[in-house]
Amino acid sequence: MSMKRFILILVVSATAFSAAFPAGGGAFSGVADVKLHGYVGRRIDQCIEQRVMGQNADELIAPFRAQQETQGRWASEFWGKWVQGAMSAYRYNRDPALLAKIRDAQQKLRACQLPGGFIGDYTPEKETTGWDIWGRKYTLLGLVKWYRLTGDKAALKAACRLLDYTLTQVGPHGKPIYECGYYKGMPPMSILEPVVFMYQETKNERYLDFAKYIAEASESPNGPQLIRKADVPVAFRFPLQPGDTWWSIENGQKGYEMMSCYVGLLELYKMTGETAYMQAAEKTWQHIVEEEINVAGGACSLECWYEGRKLQTHPALHTMETCVTFTWMQFCERLLEMTGNPKYADQIELTMYNALMAAMKWDGSQIVKYVPLEGFRREGEHQCDVRINCCNANGPRAFAMIPRVAYRTPSVARLDINLFIPSEATIKLGKRNIVLRQETSYPEEGVVSIRVNPDKPVQADIALRIPAWSKHTDVAVNGEKIEAKSGTYCVISREWKAGDEIRLTLDMTARMVTQDHQAAIVRGPVVLARDTRFRDGFVDECMILPNKDGVVELTRVQSPEKMWMAFTMPVVHGYYYDQAQDRAVVHLCDFASAGNTWDESERYRTWIPLLYIPQ
Repeated sequence: MSMKRFILILVVSATAFSAAFPAGGGAFSGVADVKLHGYVGRRIDQCIEQRVMGQNADELIAPFRAQQETQGRWASEFWGKWVQGAMSAYRYNRDPALLAKIRDAQQKLRACQLPGGFIGDYTPEKETTGWDIWGRKYTLLGLVKWYRLTGDKAALKAACRLLDYTLTQVGPHGKPIYECGYYKGMPPMSILEPVVFMYQETKNERYLDFAKYIAEASESPNGPQLIRKADVPVAFRFPLQPGDTWWSIENGQKGYEMMSCYVGLLELYKMTGETAYMQAAEKTWQHIVEEEINVAGGACSLECWYEGRKLQTHPALHTMETCVTFTWMQFCERLLEMTGNPKYADQIELTMYNALMAAMKWDGSQIVKYVPLEGFRREGEHQCDVRINCCNANGPRAFAMIPRVAYRTPSVARLDINLFIPSEATIKLGKRNIVLRQETSYPEEGVVSIRVNPDKPVQADIALRIPAWSKHTDVAVNGEKIEAKSGTYCVISREWKAGDEIRLTLDMTARMVTQDHQAAIVRGPVVLARDTRFRDGFVDECMILPNKDGVVELTRVQSPEKMWMAFTMPVVHGYYYDQAQDRAVVHLCDFASAGNTWDESERYRTWIPLLYIPQ
């Protein structure tokens, strides 16, 4: 097939609405009871069952009881990461057993708080060093978000005591915050996000003052200069000098921590209106897209920026860490919430279908630390004497993010549909109550049907994200065509009634992306890869890919076990391309399925070497 197009059908009718669960921070407040099905829905359910419900929370709390950390490690991050993923999962599935598990973990964690307010695993003489303040950030996030979810005042009180204790140690009259950790102080400075949340909940001006102090401290000569260097490519803000090490405070390229700081600046912008914070975040985001994000929506080597987009055809050490993947999606989500620009949703979709889905083993039992574009995948190590690592703790937060990105209500009269996934969602627009149902196998193929059920006719905007990669897009309402442009929202303003129908046709042409005389095949938002499980030849073989202006022909075939999508593609084997017998087909699968057995005897490859032909 040289061209494949997808059809999106939306039909409007009527039903009742159930009240939205408070989302925290005001985002997506008109959306509730989202349930996703199909491939994405199954992966989310697997993640919740295996990585959230299956986690022994007592093991994550044990370091807080012992309080014996002297080596500068990060065990105090695991509880806060896991519990945030668990709370987001509960907002999604409302499972009483999950809620009980979270409540138990909250109570046991709070029981570890010392009389002075400290909650952590560091010994008194080592407090504020290593990853201590970073760990406190995750504890604060876990506590304040539980308060937002349940109204449990004990959690807010514990968070206040921890933050008040921190203010006695760090700040204008204490230790400079950029001296409280590695990487130009970015890990400790990322505490900015929960500090702003604490101000929102308590209106304690000391917390807002501390948040402003962190933003100012970032611009010091010893800080990461998040605002001043926003125009500088992220890989070149602080070039390492001879003698500097990856772990050193001089390394200002750490991707995960840098983006965490910008998430905090965006939250502070909400409170202060200081445009420099927003502008710095937007400029940095653009640099990351243009210079770092690879074809699979991932980034970083050794968890640091390294001009990864330019170097993505070269195997890189410890590439595409799942913590980086989640934080990139989080950064995009905050900017989407604050700007309404669909380019942020485009990036979330790319990363979701590729880097994120590839990170979880086919059965959901583990989340990998690193996801190379070629080779194999394997389980990450246990860290800090705990049977978990940073990515197994953090990964569920990315999966639980998907439902709240899929549908958004940026105003009382508008619904944005960002992701096309079989699903049901309860929506409130103005005074009207609506239930939506999507039926689709996108991005596999074909027809998507969304039924929008208002309890009474409603005047509202339904905005469809038109992906930037869809070069030819048709939209029609009840057969009447509406103009749609790639990379924008197609906003349909009308009075919606039962039986209304929208058809959206997206261009699913399979396209060839070339770089360094290699090619990657991309179909819609999904990157494809070769996998030795197909037993169709040498996976690293160079070849000629027949194409017309970069468009390649794919044929959908039956997927083998543990694979989502599979295709064949005509090729010409390299070296002896003029011989008829060298014309053949190779198999491709979606990148997420490639290597997802974590069997090191099997290999996959995203970038296909192209045969060089002298002119």
